[in-house]
Amino acid sequence: MRYFLGIDVGSSKTHAVIADEAGRCIGFGKASGGNHQSVGYEGLQNVLKKCFEQAKEMAGISIDQIVGAGFGVAGYDFPSDREEHLEVIAALGLSCPLDVVNDGVNGLLAGATHGFGVNVTAGSSNNCRGRSKDGKEGRIVGNGIMFGEYGGGLEITMQALQMVNHASIRRRPPTKLTKILLDATGAKDEMDLMEGLSNDHYHLFPFTAVEVIQAARDGDEAAREVVQCAGEELGWLAVSVARQIGMEDETVEIIQSGSIFNGGDIILNPMRDIVLKHCPKAKIIRLDGPPVVGAVLLGMEQVNFDGYAVHERLIQTAKEIVN
Repeated sequence: MRYFLGIDVGSSKTHAVIADEAGRCIGFGKASGGNHQSVGYEGLQNVLKKCFEQAKEMAGISIDQIVGAGFGVAGYDFPSDREEHLEVIAALGLSCPLDVVNDGVNGLLAGATHGFGVNVTAGSSNNCRGRSKDGKEGRIVGNGIMFGEYGGGLEITMQALQMVNHASIRRRPPTKLTKILLDATGAKDEMDLMEGLSNDHYHLFPFTAVEVIQAARDGDEAAREVVQCAGEELGWLAVSVARQIGMEDETVEIIQSGSIFNGGDIILNPMRDIVLKHCPKAKIIRLDGPPVVGAVLLGMEQVNFDGYAVHERLIQTAKEIVN
């Protein structure tokens, strides 16, 4: 029996899964976020070791029984990042073929029928990656507001801040978002909030987006504008990458992965409208399973094993083991 390792490194959590060639996930490990931009390469190495050892112990196998490994890593954004990431991974002691990609690829490999199409990730921030049948790859920068890429938790929260400021300076009517951000930071009032954020005394975090989305559901106009914009921007990410890989006129699968999509129709509908306007044959799919399955499939690719022959079982057993 051959075994495969997949590790999904996010900014807030890391999952490792070991699966066999029958598609059974038999080992699982978890750790905190490992994005080197936040924790450094030493922190990334510690996270990888912790979750790998947990998964290996649960699986009850030795390291030399692993024949292929895949790593989808947040913060692995450019080719210049590759050497340092491979050095960190080498510390695990694997002797099998392996590959490392951006974690945005995990959702694509896990969610698409055969690993082709576009994955839009909306969690702490946003990302979008794509791959065509002939191997052509597409991407966005994946570094958020600086490059005009919106739709994740951080971007939603920062746009909510702009709405709060506009209400404070009487550019727009009052909004429930003001109380949400005051409560989130402990600020006394709007000016204290702005001063504290300007001087790094207060900080805003992506998870506040959950409350922004709820305020939008409750009918707050400013919140609705923020969430509408986020959904449309996520749609544009998908369209842009579909164009890059030449699939905008094909039956392209658009995978939605990440916690922001749990917001429901208020964010899904504006995304769908943009996607279908520009990619009329697109099939929009909510990722139904842990993204780490994509990393396992990447590991299988390294030895030319057709993981999609056992894809359904991988998803099913991954749901059972990942908690």
